[in-house]
Amino acid sequence: MAKLQTLLKSRKLSLIVSLPANDAALARAALEEGADGLKVHANVGHRASGNHFGPLEEYEETFRSIRSQFDGPLGIVPAGSVEEARRDEIERLAPLGFDFYSIYAHHLPSFMLHGTGLDRTFAVNEFSDLSLLSSASHYGFAAVEASIVPGDEYGTPLNFADVLKYRRIVEQSGIPVLLPSQRKLVPDDVRVLGETGIKAIMLGAIVAGRSEDTIRRAVSEFRDAIDRWME
Repeated sequence: MAKLQTLLKSRKLSLIVSLPANDAALARAALEEGADGLKVHANVGHRASGNHFGPLEEYEETFRSIRSQFDGPLGIVPAGSVEEARRDEIERLAPLGFDFYSIYAHHLPSFMLHGTGLDRTFAVNEFSDLSLLSSASHYGFAAVEASIVPGDEYGTPLNFADVLKYRRIVEQSGIPVLLPSQRKLVPDDVRVLGETGIKAIMLGAIVAGRSEDTIRRAVSEFRDAIDRWME
């Protein structure tokens, strides 16, 4: 079984860090404070961090360095559109040590549905038809990322309306649900997210910031909160 699936099956709630930059030092900071997995980016503009990530070849040495630091799940957002998802780059991901990809459903070309050597995850946004989620397991997806907060609401507190939507995604999809920190999540949110059925919190720039210090602080706080909830 692939590393991401193994993690999601073995723990009630996991902690994945979506790095704000492709940087081995930031990866080390997250891992040393207790991250279970990491996610990086290529060929995409990232709204939450404000960064633009270039082509895969710009980061190959960095990605190898990050991979050498740990043996857990390492994922990548490989493209920000169907056109940018290049077959030659996708075929290089597994040899670089990646375990899974994460990409919006409307950015995912058909060739990525098989033969990549990676666990497959996809994201839904605020415009997605959630009634279609029950079909995802047919295509062998390991997880779905609930990226449903509108961009103009990034960084605002979690509310019960969000929780109800997340619960619907859990019920509709039938596969593990990953939650990116589009809201300004706080450690006190861990309990309700775990009870809602979220399988992994994915900390990004809105919560973890962009520096080693802020990443360390956020990861440590969420690691402690998750471990306390699972006791």
